[in-house]
Amino acid sequence: MDVKERIIQLRKTINHHNHSYYVLAKPEISDFEFDQLMRELIELEKEHPELKDPNSPTQRVGSDIDHEFRQVKHDFPMLSLTNTYSFEEIQEFNQRITKLLHGERVEYVCELKYDGVSINLQYKDGLLTKAITRGDGTTGDDVTPNVRTIKSIPLVLHGTGYPDQFEIRGEIIITRQGFERMNRGRIETGEPVFANPRNAAAGTLKIQNSSLVAKRPLDCFMYHIAGNKLPSDGHFENMMAARDWGFKIPVHMTRCRNIQDIFNYVNKWEQERNNLPFNIDGIVIKINSYRQQKKLGTTAKSPRWAIAYKYKTLQAVTRLKSIDYQVGRTGAVTPVANLEPVQLAGTTVRRASLHNADQIALLELRLNDMVTIEKGGEIIPKVVGIEKNYRQPDSVPIKFIEYCPECGTKLFRKQDEARHYCPNETGCPPQIKGKLNHFASRKAMDIGLADATINQLYDAGLLKNVADFYALKKDQLLHLERFGDKSADNLIQSILESKKAPFERLLYALGIRYIGETAARKIAGHFRSMQAISSASYEDLIAVEDIGGTIAESILQYFSRQDNLELIQKLSGHGLQMSVASDRPVRTMKLNGLNFVISGVFQHSSREEIKQMIEINGGRIVSAISGNTNYVVAGRNMGPAKLEKAKKHGIPVITEKYLYSMIKNP
Repeated sequence: MDVKERIIQLRKTINHHNHSYYVLAKPEISDFEFDQLMRELIELEKEHPELKDPNSPTQRVGSDIDHEFRQVKHDFPMLSLTNTYSFEEIQEFNQRITKLLHGERVEYVCELKYDGVSINLQYKDGLLTKAITRGDGTTGDDVTPNVRTIKSIPLVLHGTGYPDQFEIRGEIIITRQGFERMNRGRIETGEPVFANPRNAAAGTLKIQNSSLVAKRPLDCFMYHIAGNKLPSDGHFENMMAARDWGFKIPVHMTRCRNIQDIFNYVNKWEQERNNLPFNIDGIVIKINSYRQQKKLGTTAKSPRWAIAYKYKTLQAVTRLKSIDYQVGRTGAVTPVANLEPVQLAGTTVRRASLHNADQIALLELRLNDMVTIEKGGEIIPKVVGIEKNYRQPDSVPIKFIEYCPECGTKLFRKQDEARHYCPNETGCPPQIKGKLNHFASRKAMDIGLADATINQLYDAGLLKNVADFYALKKDQLLHLERFGDKSADNLIQSILESKKAPFERLLYALGIRYIGETAARKIAGHFRSMQAISSASYEDLIAVEDIGGTIAESILQYFSRQDNLELIQKLSGHGLQMSVASDRPVRTMKLNGLNFVISGVFQHSSREEIKQMIEINGGRIVSAISGNTNYVVAGRNMGPAKLEKAKKHGIPVITEKYLYSMIKNP
């Protein structure tokens, strides 16, 4: 067997085992045996790059290259469904259908309504060619590199009988178990947890780095096929055929002959939905016949042949015992209700979020109140109401605390914010610990420390601020519980390695309010050094792409404090990166004084490369078009609103080629 035949055989075998494991949940070989096959394929593809295939199973690991999402038009619009909350409205839907079809016999298909993110997959000649988000229903984002990493989505179809070209729609989800596992990992690395599986799936799908997407536990159920040469007139029959082609088609889909069958299906899953390994928020009811679907047609927004029955949010009633006030890294104070244990959605609930002082006042909350709690996809339930009939006559309304429960400092509240804050950033224990944890987290300085170890070092007096990481000595660690010779060496080495972290990660690690990874990267790339950022004006800051007034104010406030300036001085003294590594050409002043807005996707350069080209020649990047903008550099799919605004202000819209000519011949 030659190399090409072996590669083809390996791809086919691995695709088969991926389908058996991720779609059928019936593994046929051990993980070790699977890994051996994958390793052999990776090596052969590496040795023979001319045989590379974008649909090879080796490509599911994703790429660490950042890609701008391209806007793509759907071949068939992705319409939203009309929602209903009562059996009476289902009956009205059935009567409407019967009337419009002039009494024709109707068969329905009922499906679970998955709580995830809609995706549209395009296949040609049995190969996945595009994956597009719903977007506005007509046009969506091309997220193909990210979707290729989802192992339950076939890159190459199985069997025969599929159309030469078709679209199949589905819902990308994260199971409850996968979500909890992912959040545990984020807690361990000091990252903020996701609120619910739906948000996690949506956020993951929009990550610009597909290698990170590959590490998330995304799954996908398919629920609709669109095309011109489908094997059957029946939706149910086509979905069963799609199962043979390798798609993950839910086993819960069923045909219903009459309205009573629909009611039985709805009732069944209202009772059993908590036993599912994933979240649903209702039931979808469809006409099975494509011929009848076409006859019924659509409104501007929704198909007339389908409807969604939405379940009411899960609620329970229990007694409020007390309120804890938790202080976070930024000083934000969050009230949490302690409850008498109650069963809700298959779990025992003892605590629920109260959000802020306004929520407590709105509910007129009192101790020992019987409260209604709700779990609408969130991990932590929330208090949404009071059963006032059970209120004790001598109870008094709860007043939000005035002083920090951790350090006793008087709290403050900004006029435009709902939360209260403790201003004692350098003396409030949970704020200090939170900053230490954030600084050491994987996406910041990546110091190999668990939260519990950081708390131990803080309690021992060895860490008072983030600069103290770099003053730690091995002999100090050896006196602490759980530290041996090897673990102490590992920590010291990890701290030394963190000094190599690039400037943008240090900027993120400082924990400046509202400065996430993306903002830190853009600010660092624009100003190039900590010194330049610390001396920037408000106007300088908002001129950075996607940096608005809130972030600008936060940066100005951070650098106005002497203790923060002293902290940065200490970090600089320890050898941390205080500027972007200088690997760009020498600056010119060919674009001096000119402001540019960049929009769209470019043929020869990335947005970042165009941005760098402008900046190294003296130009400035601004995020929004205004009267001060000199040029808009436009690529494919430039937003029509930006184009209209540029025309309104009389601003020249230029191509990347024209920009290069400006630099070459200013």
